Amino acid sequence: MSGSSLRSFEYLEGLPGTVFNRLYQQPSTALAIFRRMLPHLAKSFVMAMLYISHPLPVTDLESWVRPDSRRERDHALSLLERLHVLTAAANPGQPRAYTLTNPFAASLRLALTGGGNHKSFGVPCSTSDKSPVTIAELDEFARRQWEGVLGYMVSGTGIDLLDEGVKLSHGVKALLQFGELVVARGKKVEITQAGFAFILQEVNAQVWTLLVYYLDNAEKLRMDPVDVLSFLFMLGSLELGQDYSKATLTPTQLQMLEDLGDFGIIYQSSPSSSRFYPTRLATTLTSDAGALRSVSAGFDNALRSADGKGFIVIETNYRIYAYTSSQLQIAILQLFARLSTRYPNMVAGKITRESIRRAVSMGITSDQIISFMSTHAHPQMRKINPVLPPTVVDQIRLWQIEGERMKATPGFLFKDFVSAAEFEGPCKYAEEIGVLVWKNENRRMFFVTRHEQIAAYLRNRPKKGA
Repeated sequence: MSGSSLRSFEYLEGLPGTVFNRLYQQPSTALAIFRRMLPHLAKSFVMAMLYISHPLPVTDLESWVRPDSRRERDHALSLLERLHVLTAAANPGQPRAYTLTNPFAASLRLALTGGGNHKSFGVPCSTSDKSPVTIAELDEFARRQWEGVLGYMVSGTGIDLLDEGVKLSHGVKALLQFGELVVARGKKVEITQAGFAFILQEVNAQVWTLLVYYLDNAEKLRMDPVDVLSFLFMLGSLELGQDYSKATLTPTQLQMLEDLGDFGIIYQSSPSSSRFYPTRLATTLTSDAGALRSVSAGFDNALRSADGKGFIVIETNYRIYAYTSSQLQIAILQLFARLSTRYPNMVAGKITRESIRRAVSMGITSDQIISFMSTHAHPQMRKINPVLPPTVVDQIRLWQIEGERMKATPGFLFKDFVSAAEFEGPCKYAEEIGVLVWKNENRRMFFVTRHEQIAAYLRNRPKKGA
């Protein structure tokens, strides 16, 4: 399961069964869950049972899978049950059997065969747009908006990355802070450890991460989370370059159009327009990760170089060279390197103790920095094994450890126990309740973060000779 699928699955897994009943009323949602969330074996189970009118005995289902693939079978069945696609049939006295839930089965059949007036796959506009938008223009709009979001996250480096035509709303900035991807300190914005990990993800996973934060905030915005989720799954089924009517959308979905436009997921010429266009960020919401990577000609991860290859060269003397003209890539480098020289297609600088310590103070770890440089290493660097100089890798880790030599933990020290038996009881109890930080059996001392339960244990233990 890809990173983006995992993020959306974790959100869905926490929803109650009644929410799934509402979600599966829409054929577009049932199809999106089937396409995106299920592994191949689970899809095979669903398709085999889709037109069976009676529950399928477990023995029959098990006979479809080789004995040495029992683990994959159990995983597929567990996944289907957690997504409320499959349920155990209640037949007292009969062998255990499975059946597809309704309305999932009915909606999936409708999605595969067509028909009905559910309009869950969007309603294309019946009239031509006076100013039609091309796919290239949609890709450019999505790229500028999404790079604006990423640029805002790394704006603490002092490089102005926002395009003149891109204006991030207060809601977008608040959502990034809600997800703890950035921290606002006055007028300055600093990226966090989670934010740096977010930037290293592929675009589809980034989009789903922000959409899950958006879903978490839906009720605060007085929006129906089920309506929001249904609309997101619907967007994944739309056709790139086609304009769709807003006439059939609910008030919640109309409000979403403006919010999603800030992320570059939806394009509309004006809020009062009667039509909207899904961008590539929307139409790939329910695509596999491989399918997303194939659209690089239209819209690619902003961290990749223009030719799709790595761009970083680093020497054993900690000098770093980056063959790029991307403002975003340069801003990310400046998070952990001191850049000193800039040319039209290259920047040069050095990794120093101070630059690494500054990055660590923002929550960025040495492993993240090393991973970033390895992932984006220049092809010439990849001819060498290991890719990065070991001296540089080791030193980056040592610079992080320097600030972690001493860690203060507030708590309470218990000591002066008369005997080993008197020491072992409360020490073991502290470990069982999860408050023990340190112990020294020879000196009969231990340190805990909370003392109330330990004190109560000592008071209530039986006295000698009682």
